Amino acid sequence: MTEPQIPVTEDELHAYVDGELPAERRADVEAWLTAHPADAERVRAWQAMAEALHARYDRVLDEPVPARLQLDRLSAAPPRRWIAGAIAATLAAFIVGGGAGWFARGAATSPSAFRSFTVDALGAHRLYVVEVRHPVEVEASERAHLQQWLSKRVGYQVTAPELEASGLKLVGGRLLPGPDAPAAFLMYESASGERFTLYTSRAKTDAAQMRYASDARDGALFWADRGVGYVLAGPTDKERLSQVAKQVYAQAEKAGG
Repeated sequence: MTEPQIPVTEDELHAYVDGELPAERRADVEAWLTAHPADAERVRAWQAMAEALHARYDRVLDEPVPARLQLDRLSAAPPRRWIAGAIAATLAAFIVGGGAGWFARGAATSPSAFRSFTVDALGAHRLYVVEVRHPVEVEASERAHLQQWLSKRVGYQVTAPELEASGLKLVGGRLLPGPDAPAAFLMYESASGERFTLYTSRAKTDAAQMRYASDARDGALFWADRGVGYVLAGPTDKERLSQVAKQVYAQAEKAGG
């Protein structure tokens, strides 16, 4: 079989998975995949991941828009307050005690910091975990550049934690607006397509106790240390989140001395 005259690009492979590839190019891509088993395997992996993400999140698309989120009401609300009200109203939040005492240092958590960080982090988590083609701005293959770029923009050292011990690999990251300053956003993924995100930004509190929040779909752990707030978001399994959060915290402690 002859190969396509025009090489198939990475974007075309993603478009093929997403069903967005122009019809006149589809035959070329399929021929390319037949001739390139490694690319065919990557495409199968992306398709499996997309199916897993759709199975987990597609039901959200069919949910009716709550009255409090209708555009006419939102346009009249002060900036950010409607976001806080919409998500914070559904959070089942409490201070994590017992086994999570490894972190607290006896510091109290500011309710406003907890709310604003968690609202923003969960909003970003839900927006980007469903993305297949563009979940991040800078991919994990450019880890050193990603860390340097984010560190420069947020004003503190950003080091992407190594989370392989929890079965998670770095997907990449992006820069986002935070509650009071720019935020660094990192995404991780398991072999099964399960995604976690780590959101960090300057915080007005030096240290804050770890707190857990969840709703029907997602869970989050918030804490602050050395003037930086952290939110780890992922599945609602509190034990799983705590396991990953301990690795993040331990590595941040080591990097910060």
